[in-house]
Amino acid sequence: MSTDTEIFGHTASGEPVLRVTLKGGGLTAKVLTWGSVIQDLRLEGHAPPLVLGFEDFDSYPAHSSYFGATPGRNANRIGSGRFTLDGVAYQLELNEKGVTHLHGGSDNIGKRNWSILERTEDSLTLEITDPDGRAGYPGNCTITCTYRLEPGGVLNVVYTTVTDAPTLANVCQHSYFNLDGGIDALGHDIMIAADHYLPVDERLIPTGEIRPVTGTVFDLREMTSMRRQMDGNGIAYDHNFCLSPERTRKRSVALARSINSGLSLEVLTTEPGVQLYTGSKLDVPVPGLEGRRYGPFAGFCLETQIWPDAINHQGSPKAVLRPGETLRQETDYVFSRS
Repeated sequence: MSTDTEIFGHTASGEPVLRVTLKGGGLTAKVLTWGSVIQDLRLEGHAPPLVLGFEDFDSYPAHSSYFGATPGRNANRIGSGRFTLDGVAYQLELNEKGVTHLHGGSDNIGKRNWSILERTEDSLTLEITDPDGRAGYPGNCTITCTYRLEPGGVLNVVYTTVTDAPTLANVCQHSYFNLDGGIDALGHDIMIAADHYLPVDERLIPTGEIRPVTGTVFDLREMTSMRRQMDGNGIAYDHNFCLSPERTRKRSVALARSINSGLSLEVLTTEPGVQLYTGSKLDVPVPGLEGRRYGPFAGFCLETQIWPDAINHQGSPKAVLRPGETLRQETDYVFSRS
Protein backbone atom coordinates (compact mmCIF):
# COMPACT_ATOMS: atom_id res chain seq x y z
CA MET A 1 0.00 0.00 0.00
CA SER A 2 1.43 3.37 -1.02
CA THR A 3 2.11 6.12 1.50
CA ASP A 4 -0.86 8.14 0.24
CA THR A 5 -3.27 5.21 0.69
CA GLU A 6 -4.12 4.03 4.21
CA ILE A 7 -6.68 1.98 6.09
CA PHE A 8 -9.11 4.49 7.58
CA GLY A 9 -11.35 1.97 9.36
CA HIS A 10 -13.41 -1.18 8.89
CA THR A 11 -17.05 -1.79 8.01
CA ALA A 12 -19.34 -3.76 10.31
CA SER A 13 -18.47 -6.87 8.31
CA GLY A 14 -14.74 -6.27 8.76
CA GLU A 15 -14.04 -4.96 5.27
CA PRO A 16 -11.21 -2.39 5.26
CA VAL A 17 -12.11 1.17 4.28
CA LEU A 18 -9.24 2.86 2.46
CA ARG A 19 -8.44 6.58 2.42
CA VAL A 20 -6.58 7.96 -0.59
CA THR A 21 -4.91 11.37 -0.57
CA LEU A 22 -4.90 13.34 -3.85
CA LYS A 23 -2.91 16.51 -4.53
CA GLY A 24 -3.07 18.90 -7.47
CA GLY A 25 -4.24 22.30 -8.67
CA GLY A 26 -3.66 23.83 -5.23
CA LEU A 27 -6.07 21.34 -3.64
CA THR A 28 -5.61 18.34 -1.34
CA ALA A 29 -8.46 15.84 -1.18
CA LYS A 30 -8.84 12.80 1.03
CA VAL A 31 -11.27 10.25 -0.43
CA LEU A 32 -12.73 7.13 1.20
CA THR A 33 -13.59 3.94 -0.64
CA TRP A 34 -16.70 3.77 1.58
CA GLY A 35 -19.45 5.71 -0.16
CA SER A 36 -16.92 7.33 -2.51
CA VAL A 37 -16.79 9.96 0.26
CA ILE A 38 -14.74 13.15 0.06
CA GLN A 39 -13.63 13.04 3.68
CA ASP A 40 -11.52 16.22 3.64
CA LEU A 41 -10.74 18.94 1.11
CA ARG A 42 -8.27 21.81 1.51
CA LEU A 43 -7.14 24.75 -0.62
CA GLU A 44 -3.53 25.89 -0.43
CA GLY A 45 -3.27 29.10 1.61
CA HIS A 46 -6.66 28.57 3.29
CA ALA A 47 -6.30 26.66 6.55
CA PRO A 48 -9.84 25.43 7.39
CA PRO A 49 -11.41 22.42 5.65
CA LEU A 50 -13.72 23.27 2.75
CA VAL A 51 -16.14 20.41 3.51
CA LEU A 52 -17.82 18.80 6.49
CA GLY A 53 -16.50 15.40 7.53
CA PHE A 54 -15.21 13.23 10.36
CA GLU A 55 -11.73 12.33 11.58
CA ASP A 56 -12.72 8.68 12.20
CA PHE A 57 -14.59 6.13 10.12
CA ASP A 58 -17.10 4.91 12.75
CA SER A 59 -18.74 8.35 12.84
CA TYR A 60 -19.73 8.02 9.17
CA PRO A 61 -22.19 5.11 9.33
CA ALA A 62 -23.41 6.34 12.73
CA HIS A 63 -23.81 10.09 12.21
CA SER A 64 -23.16 11.25 8.64
CA SER A 65 -25.87 13.05 6.69
CA TYR A 66 -24.21 11.95 3.44
CA PHE A 67 -21.16 14.13 4.17
CA GLY A 68 -19.08 14.01 0.97
CA ALA A 69 -20.84 10.87 -0.26
CA THR A 70 -22.10 9.64 -3.62
CA PRO A 71 -25.71 8.51 -3.00
CA GLY A 72 -27.67 6.44 -5.52
CA ARG A 73 -28.40 4.57 -7.73
CA ASN A 74 -31.06 7.29 -7.74
CA ALA A 75 -30.16 10.33 -5.68
CA ASN A 76 -32.78 12.55 -4.03
CA ARG A 77 -36.40 11.55 -3.39
CA ILE A 78 -39.03 9.42 -5.11
CA GLY A 79 -42.56 10.05 -3.83
CA SER A 80 -43.96 7.01 -1.99
CA GLY A 81 -41.09 5.06 -3.54
CA ARG A 82 -43.27 4.22 -6.55
CA PHE A 83 -42.71 4.44 -10.28
CA THR A 84 -43.81 2.67 -13.45
CA LEU A 85 -41.32 1.77 -16.17
CA ASP A 86 -42.25 0.08 -19.45
CA GLY A 87 -45.64 -0.80 -17.99
CA VAL A 88 -44.20 -2.47 -14.87
CA ALA A 89 -44.94 -0.96 -11.44
CA TYR A 90 -42.11 -0.88 -8.92
CA GLN A 91 -42.15 -0.27 -5.17
CA LEU A 92 -38.87 0.91 -3.67
CA GLU A 93 -37.81 0.80 -0.03
CA LEU A 94 -39.34 3.62 2.03
CA ASN A 95 -36.23 4.57 3.98
CA GLU A 96 -37.21 8.14 4.92
CA LYS A 97 -39.78 8.19 7.74
CA GLY A 98 -41.47 5.17 6.17
CA VAL A 99 -43.13 7.27 3.46
CA THR A 100 -40.40 8.34 1.00
CA HIS A 101 -37.56 6.72 -0.90
CA LEU A 102 -34.37 8.77 -0.43
CA HIS A 103 -30.96 8.55 -2.14
CA GLY A 104 -31.35 4.93 -3.28
CA GLY A 105 -32.35 3.30 0.02
CA SER A 106 -30.88 2.49 3.42
CA ASP A 107 -27.93 0.52 1.99
CA ASN A 108 -27.35 2.72 -1.06
CA ILE A 109 -24.01 3.13 -2.83
CA GLY A 110 -23.16 6.10 -0.59
CA LYS A 111 -23.03 3.68 2.35
CA ARG A 112 -21.05 0.79 0.87
CA ASN A 113 -17.44 0.12 -0.07
CA TRP A 114 -16.30 0.84 -3.63
CA SER A 115 -13.29 -0.67 -5.42
CA ILE A 116 -10.29 1.31 -6.65
CA LEU A 117 -9.95 1.03 -10.44
CA GLU A 118 -7.18 3.54 -11.11
CA ARG A 119 -5.28 6.25 -9.33
CA THR A 120 -2.61 8.86 -9.94
CA GLU A 121 -1.21 11.62 -7.75
CA ASP A 122 -4.11 13.92 -8.62
CA SER A 123 -6.94 11.53 -9.61
CA LEU A 124 -8.85 8.50 -8.37
CA THR A 125 -11.41 6.26 -10.08
CA LEU A 126 -13.72 4.09 -7.97
CA GLU A 127 -16.35 1.56 -9.04
CA ILE A 128 -19.31 -0.23 -7.49
CA THR A 129 -22.06 -2.52 -8.79
CA ASP A 130 -25.55 -2.01 -7.45
CA PRO A 131 -27.28 -5.40 -7.79
CA ASP A 132 -30.65 -6.14 -9.35
CA GLY A 133 -33.44 -6.00 -6.78
CA ARG A 134 -31.59 -4.05 -4.09
CA ALA A 135 -34.08 -1.63 -2.51
CA GLY A 136 -36.49 -2.67 -5.27
CA TYR A 137 -34.56 -1.40 -8.31
CA PRO A 138 -34.51 -3.43 -11.52
CA GLY A 139 -31.23 -4.29 -13.23
CA ASN A 140 -27.58 -4.53 -12.25
CA CYS A 141 -26.03 -1.06 -12.35
CA THR A 142 -22.30 -0.41 -12.45
CA ILE A 143 -21.25 3.09 -11.39
CA THR A 144 -17.80 4.66 -11.67
CA CYS A 145 -16.66 7.85 -9.96
CA THR A 146 -13.57 9.79 -10.98
CA TYR A 147 -12.25 12.62 -8.83
CA ARG A 148 -9.57 14.74 -10.48
CA LEU A 149 -7.77 17.80 -9.09
CA GLU A 150 -7.03 20.19 -11.94
CA PRO A 151 -5.10 23.48 -12.19
CA GLY A 152 -6.83 26.54 -10.77
CA GLY A 153 -8.40 24.94 -7.71
CA VAL A 154 -10.72 22.66 -9.68
CA LEU A 155 -12.27 19.51 -8.23
CA ASN A 156 -13.59 17.69 -11.31
CA VAL A 157 -16.16 14.94 -10.67
CA VAL A 158 -17.31 12.50 -13.36
CA TYR A 159 -19.86 9.74 -12.79
CA THR A 160 -20.72 7.07 -15.36
CA THR A 161 -23.50 4.51 -14.97
CA VAL A 162 -24.42 1.50 -17.13
CA THR A 163 -27.16 -1.11 -16.64
CA ASP A 164 -28.24 -4.51 -17.95
CA ALA A 165 -31.98 -3.74 -17.66
CA PRO A 166 -34.10 -0.57 -17.88
CA THR A 167 -33.85 1.27 -14.55
CA LEU A 168 -33.59 4.66 -12.85
CA ALA A 169 -30.13 6.20 -12.54
CA ASN A 170 -28.99 9.53 -11.11
CA VAL A 171 -26.02 10.05 -8.79
CA CYS A 172 -24.52 13.21 -7.32
CA GLN A 173 -21.75 14.57 -5.12
CA HIS A 174 -23.16 15.34 -1.67
CA SER A 175 -20.42 17.39 0.00
CA TYR A 176 -21.42 20.09 2.46
CA PHE A 177 -19.31 23.19 1.86
CA ASN A 178 -18.18 25.86 4.28
CA LEU A 179 -15.80 28.42 2.81
CA ASP A 180 -14.63 30.14 5.99
CA GLY A 181 -14.50 27.53 8.75
CA GLY A 182 -17.19 29.28 10.80
CA ILE A 183 -19.79 27.51 12.93
CA ASP A 184 -22.33 28.06 10.16
CA ALA A 185 -22.40 29.09 6.50
CA LEU A 186 -24.89 31.93 6.92
CA GLY A 187 -22.08 34.41 6.25
CA HIS A 188 -22.05 33.30 2.61
CA ASP A 189 -23.63 34.84 -0.47
CA ILE A 190 -24.98 32.57 -3.20
CA MET A 191 -26.14 32.79 -6.80
CA ILE A 192 -27.90 30.07 -8.84
CA ALA A 193 -28.60 30.64 -12.54
CA ALA A 194 -32.09 29.15 -12.56
CA ASP A 195 -35.30 30.80 -13.77
CA HIS A 196 -37.51 28.08 -12.24
CA TYR A 197 -37.62 25.82 -9.18
CA LEU A 198 -39.71 22.89 -7.98
CA PRO A 199 -42.19 23.59 -5.13
CA VAL A 200 -42.47 20.63 -2.74
CA ASP A 201 -45.04 19.16 -0.37
CA GLU A 202 -44.58 18.39 3.33
CA ARG A 203 -42.52 15.30 2.40
CA LEU A 204 -40.20 17.44 0.22
CA ILE A 205 -41.58 15.73 -2.91
CA PRO A 206 -42.09 18.00 -5.95
CA THR A 207 -45.74 18.90 -6.46
CA GLY A 208 -45.43 18.71 -10.25
CA GLU A 209 -45.40 22.46 -10.77
CA ILE A 210 -42.36 24.10 -12.38
CA ARG A 211 -42.61 27.57 -10.88
CA PRO A 212 -40.80 30.78 -11.96
CA VAL A 213 -38.44 32.12 -9.30
CA THR A 214 -39.39 35.73 -10.05
CA GLY A 215 -40.79 37.46 -6.98
CA THR A 216 -39.98 34.56 -4.63
CA VAL A 217 -37.24 33.73 -2.11
CA PHE A 218 -36.02 31.24 -4.71
CA ASP A 219 -34.83 34.02 -7.01
CA LEU A 220 -31.09 33.59 -6.54
CA ARG A 221 -30.08 34.84 -9.97
CA GLU A 222 -28.07 37.59 -8.30
CA MET A 223 -25.77 37.15 -5.29
CA THR A 224 -27.97 36.85 -2.22
CA SER A 225 -27.13 36.43 1.47
CA MET A 226 -27.84 32.98 2.88
CA ARG A 227 -28.65 34.71 6.17
CA ARG A 228 -32.00 35.80 4.75
CA GLN A 229 -33.20 32.26 5.52
CA MET A 230 -33.45 33.47 9.10
CA ASP A 231 -35.68 36.44 8.18
CA GLY A 232 -39.42 36.37 8.75
CA ASN A 233 -40.18 35.43 5.14
CA GLY A 234 -37.15 33.19 4.78
CA ILE A 235 -37.13 29.48 4.01
CA ALA A 236 -34.59 26.77 4.77
CA TYR A 237 -33.60 25.62 1.30
CA ASP A 238 -33.90 21.94 0.35
CA HIS A 239 -35.16 22.44 -3.19
CA ASN A 240 -34.29 21.68 -6.78
CA PHE A 241 -33.42 24.62 -9.01
CA CYS A 242 -34.21 23.92 -12.67
CA LEU A 243 -31.16 24.75 -14.76
CA SER A 244 -32.32 23.27 -18.07
CA PRO A 245 -34.93 20.79 -19.38
CA GLU A 246 -32.27 18.16 -20.17
CA ARG A 247 -28.60 17.38 -19.63
CA THR A 248 -26.37 19.70 -21.67
CA ARG A 249 -22.80 20.83 -22.12
CA LYS A 250 -20.95 21.76 -18.94
CA ARG A 251 -21.65 25.38 -18.01
CA SER A 252 -21.47 27.65 -14.97
CA VAL A 253 -24.62 27.38 -12.84
CA ALA A 254 -23.82 28.56 -9.31
CA LEU A 255 -21.49 30.74 -7.29
CA ALA A 256 -21.02 30.92 -3.52
CA ARG A 257 -18.74 33.29 -1.62
CA SER A 258 -17.83 33.74 2.03
CA ILE A 259 -17.93 37.38 3.00
CA ASN A 260 -15.62 36.49 5.91
CA SER A 261 -12.80 34.71 4.09
CA GLY A 262 -13.25 36.01 0.54
CA LEU A 263 -13.16 32.43 -0.72
CA SER A 264 -15.44 31.58 -3.65
CA LEU A 265 -16.87 28.36 -5.06
CA GLU A 266 -18.09 28.23 -8.65
CA VAL A 267 -20.04 25.20 -9.87
CA LEU A 268 -20.08 24.10 -13.50
CA THR A 269 -22.09 21.05 -14.53
CA THR A 270 -23.72 19.08 -17.31
CA GLU A 271 -26.75 18.40 -15.14
CA PRO A 272 -30.29 19.83 -15.58
CA GLY A 273 -30.82 20.53 -11.88
CA VAL A 274 -29.07 21.51 -8.68
CA GLN A 275 -30.46 20.80 -5.23
CA LEU A 276 -29.56 23.53 -2.75
CA TYR A 277 -29.65 22.16 0.77
CA THR A 278 -28.47 24.56 3.44
CA GLY A 279 -28.20 22.04 6.27
CA SER A 280 -31.01 23.41 8.43
CA LYS A 281 -31.59 19.97 9.98
CA LEU A 282 -27.99 19.28 10.95
CA ASP A 283 -27.40 18.45 14.61
CA VAL A 284 -24.43 16.10 14.76
CA PRO A 285 -23.71 14.78 18.28
CA VAL A 286 -20.02 14.03 17.68
CA PRO A 287 -17.15 16.30 16.58
CA GLY A 288 -16.32 16.77 12.93
CA LEU A 289 -13.04 17.74 11.28
CA GLU A 290 -10.67 19.52 13.66
CA GLY A 291 -13.19 18.99 16.47
CA ARG A 292 -15.80 21.24 14.85
CA ARG A 293 -19.44 20.96 15.90
CA TYR A 294 -21.95 20.66 13.08
CA GLY A 295 -25.26 22.27 13.96
CA PRO A 296 -27.92 23.87 11.74
CA PHE A 297 -26.53 25.57 8.61
CA ALA A 298 -22.97 24.32 9.30
CA GLY A 299 -22.54 23.71 5.58
CA PHE A 300 -24.48 23.79 2.32
CA CYS A 301 -24.85 21.32 -0.54
CA LEU A 302 -25.04 22.01 -4.26
CA GLU A 303 -26.12 18.60 -5.56
CA THR A 304 -25.98 18.61 -9.37
CA GLN A 305 -28.38 16.00 -10.70
CA ILE A 306 -31.59 15.09 -12.53
CA TRP A 307 -34.65 16.69 -10.94
CA PRO A 308 -36.06 14.75 -7.95
CA ASP A 309 -38.95 12.34 -8.57
CA ALA A 310 -38.47 13.00 -12.31
CA ILE A 311 -39.88 9.62 -13.34
CA ASN A 312 -43.28 10.61 -11.93
CA HIS A 313 -43.63 14.07 -13.51
CA GLN A 314 -44.23 15.11 -17.09
CA GLY A 315 -41.89 17.88 -18.15
CA SER A 316 -39.00 16.61 -16.02
CA PRO A 317 -35.67 15.53 -17.55
CA LYS A 318 -35.20 11.92 -18.58
CA ALA A 319 -34.51 9.71 -15.55
CA VAL A 320 -34.44 6.27 -17.21
CA LEU A 321 -31.26 4.41 -18.18
CA ARG A 322 -31.40 1.49 -20.63
CA PRO A 323 -28.94 -1.24 -21.65
CA GLY A 324 -26.43 0.01 -24.19
CA GLU A 325 -26.60 3.58 -22.85
CA THR A 326 -24.06 5.27 -20.60
CA LEU A 327 -25.18 7.97 -18.19
CA ARG A 328 -22.35 10.48 -17.83
CA GLN A 329 -22.64 13.25 -15.24
CA GLU A 330 -19.83 15.80 -14.85
CA THR A 331 -19.39 18.68 -12.39
CA ASP A 332 -16.53 21.06 -11.57
CA TYR A 333 -16.21 22.66 -8.15
CA VAL A 334 -13.82 25.59 -8.58
CA PHE A 335 -12.30 27.25 -5.50
CA SER A 336 -10.62 30.67 -5.62
CA ARG A 337 -9.62 33.54 -3.37
CA SER A 338 -10.48 37.18 -4.07
